Formats: sequence, structure tokens, C-alpha cells
Amino acid sequence: MGQEIRTFGDPVLKSAAAPVTDIDSRVIRLVDEMFDTLNRSDGGIALAAPQIGVRRQVFIWDLDGERHVVCNPEIVESDGEWVYDEGCLSIPGLFVEIVRPKTVLMRGVSLDGNEVEFEADELEARMYQHELDHLHGVLMFDRMTPDQRREALAEYRDLQAEEAPRRRPRRLRLR
Repeated sequence: MGQEIRTFGDPVLKSAAAPVTDIDSRVIRLVDEMFDTLNRSDGGIALAAPQIGVRRQVFIWDLDGERHVVCNPEIVESDGEWVYDEGCLSIPGLFVEIVRPKTVLMRGVSLDGNEVEFEADELEARMYQHELDHLHGVLMFDRMTPDQRREALAEYRDLQAEEAPRRRPRRLRLR
């Protein structure tokens, strides 16, 4: 079934998520909903719980058909620098060049309650960092210089204005 992905302007995206204290049936249902939502998304590879309106420290990803879940993640090591055009399901249509560490070591908790670690570089490392940002109420715009932010926000507004006529219901005049 899945949920609607929250987009820029929704206050839940600017709020810090609470840690998961108990992995119970609610967390399992949340993860299932998140994968359903990700599968319905347009090209997304990862999703954080706040993106569907749930303020919990959970994110999921699906790379090359391998599905993963992590609760209460944190980056414990990072190194290097990598520039890449980053996009976000919550800021649809916008891709912005952002500099992030090239390699990271992320630690968190799996759905079975065990501590897990994921080491990654480039795209996968960037994805971890991007989704962790969502868990802390940080969006791509917050990672930009003031000039980049102004330009990106103007471009995003233009994209939204172009999409608005397509989203509005058409009114038919019957004779």
C-alpha cells in the first residue's frame, strides 16, 4: 500500500526523529510501509521514516535488489571528499551538487536487535549520510552555501510551478 512521501515545506522533515527503543510489531509495520512507499517512488533507493511522516530513527534502502533496514544509525567514521549531484524524494526534480565525505562507517541496530555496521564509499556512503540527515531534520538545502541555497530554492519553486497545472483537477464544462 505505501504512504505519501512528504515534500519540502512539511514540518515533519525539519524535526529530529526519536530513537527506536523497542523493535516491536509497529516498527516492523513501519518498515513494510516504507518499502512499499520506496517501491512506488520514482527512482528512489532509500527512504527515512520522517519522509512518510513518522518521527522515528529508521531508514531503509534497496541497492541492486538487496533490501536493508537500520534503526538508530550514526556515522562513526568518515574520510575523503566526494562531489555529486544529489537528489531527494522529498524535493522532487531537484538535483544539486553537494560535497560529502567519500567513505563512511555507519553503525546502528538491525530489526533483530543486533548492532550492525555498514562500510561504504561514494554513492552508498552519500545515501547513508543523506538519510541520516533526514533523521536529524536536515535537508539538502541545509547543506548548501547561502548563494547555492537561494539558487536551488528558486529552481525548486520553478519546478513546482511547472508541476502545479498537472496536479490541479481539470474542470470540464458540459453543454
